[in-house]
Amino acid sequence: MSWYRSFTEIEWLFLVLLLVSTVLYVIRLYKIHKIFPVVYSGVIFKQVLRLLIFALLLLAWLGPSSGFARREVKAIGKDIFFCIDLSKSMDAIDVPPTRIERTKNELKRIIRTLATNRMGIIIFSSEAFMQCPLTFDQSALLMLTDAMNTNLVPSGGTDLAPPLRMAMNKLSEENQSASRVTSKIIVLISDGEDFGEETGEVARELEQKGFKLFTLGVGTEKGGPIQTSSGFKTDREGNQVITRLNAEGLKELASRTGGNYFELSDQRNDINRLVASINAIEGELMDARLIDVTANQYPFLLTIALFLLILDILIPVNILRLS
Repeated sequence: MSWYRSFTEIEWLFLVLLLVSTVLYVIRLYKIHKIFPVVYSGVIFKQVLRLLIFALLLLAWLGPSSGFARREVKAIGKDIFFCIDLSKSMDAIDVPPTRIERTKNELKRIIRTLATNRMGIIIFSSEAFMQCPLTFDQSALLMLTDAMNTNLVPSGGTDLAPPLRMAMNKLSEENQSASRVTSKIIVLISDGEDFGEETGEVARELEQKGFKLFTLGVGTEKGGPIQTSSGFKTDREGNQVITRLNAEGLKELASRTGGNYFELSDQRNDINRLVASINAIEGELMDARLIDVTANQYPFLLTIALFLLILDILIPVNILRLS
């Protein structure tokens, strides 16, 4: 027999209060007996019944359990890689406060919502870097997301192929024992500017492998200036550089793998739709463990206590004997 709670000061307090009230009741009956004849048999029956009810309720509160059994617990979920664009164009202010800051806030919300899945983060500009491998550790994901900024990666332009290839390779390694390839998901978060030449080839490989790609476009068609430490970015002629969202390129990438395009702008927020689309995908068995379980006995004790309480209410007891 094992117990969920231990016998603490609170339980002792209730026990002492019960004993004190019982003693006071007996003293009161003794005083009445000096004046009137008292039927003690009924009194003893009632007191024993109530003490038994209290004992059963106290035992139920302590949470007894008995017996041991092995039960399999399965974790069903998906493997999700977030590829985050950290090129300088993500410092544009067309999505306030900036594209990257808004992305970080929404990504943290996504991570909290999809907490039952394994997630990883890849950051990129012209090159891709593993920020966090696939993990269930939500705290680590949130901490690394909060630390992201455009200074973490080289500022040599944007190439969408390296992060997609890295995510694809990592998911392929994890996919060796998987039963469903469709539970492997890549979420590309970018403003869509792509100066690479291999994106189309990587998209074909994703399509062949059956991995699903969702794209989240961050920015606006009108665009905005790129914020720097000294103001806003300018070209060689001194003109302010304006970066615009390339939604069409991101839409094409998503459609080739059966995924969807979503947008995050100053007037549009598709994060809830993105989360709903990921949740709609059937997960797979991520982990299975055998754990020791016991059978709770408190319902049995509560049932007996309830029966005795009803019995106590229904059975009247005459204390005084009238002659």
